[in-house]
Amino acid sequence: MKEKIVDKATELFLNFGFKSITMDDIARELSMSKKTIYSYFENKSALVSSVTQSIYSTVTSGIDWICQQQLNPIEELYEIKKFVSLQLKDEKSSPQFQLQKYYPEIFKQIKGNNFELIHDITLNNLRRGIEQGLYRDNVNVEFVARIYFIGMTGIKDDTVFPITEFPKINLIESYLEYHLRGIVTKKGLSVLNKYIDQSTP
Repeated sequence: MKEKIVDKATELFLNFGFKSITMDDIARELSMSKKTIYSYFENKSALVSSVTQSIYSTVTSGIDWICQQQLNPIEELYEIKKFVSLQLKDEKSSPQFQLQKYYPEIFKQIKGNNFELIHDITLNNLRRGIEQGLYRDNVNVEFVARIYFIGMTGIKDDTVFPITEFPKINLIESYLEYHLRGIVTKKGLSVLNKYIDQSTP
């Protein structure tokens, strides 16, 4: 039952936002009493915490699987982007921004976890890209890994990039291309352009 509640809450939170969805909404969607939900979760914050942990676990497992496929580093980043966007429903409700605003302690914990995950993946991606001649060999991998994290999290701030003007899926796509064009070699640029051409509808 607890897993069922978390699954439904995840769906609602990602589609409509952590702030907009109430415990009453979740109970109604599950056709159960709010009292039943509270028997598993002390309050909404506890449920939000469980939901974010569940999302993080799912995303981490999926990214690990993609990294195990040994794709070329450029394709790997695009596949990770597609997978994460799918899991987060293209971030239509700006979950990161809402977490930061309404659940700052949960956001702080998730941001720390995300940094470790993205930092490690990006470092490995950069090193493989350099070895394969796709990225420039004079790239400061530690600097780029950290600036990539800042960029990926920063573009999700709705006060800087209003969702009405910058749909999240297009924004992330643009930032990924921006990141790669700054580090690729001539060989890497050829691979990047080919991948972009194949991905364009």
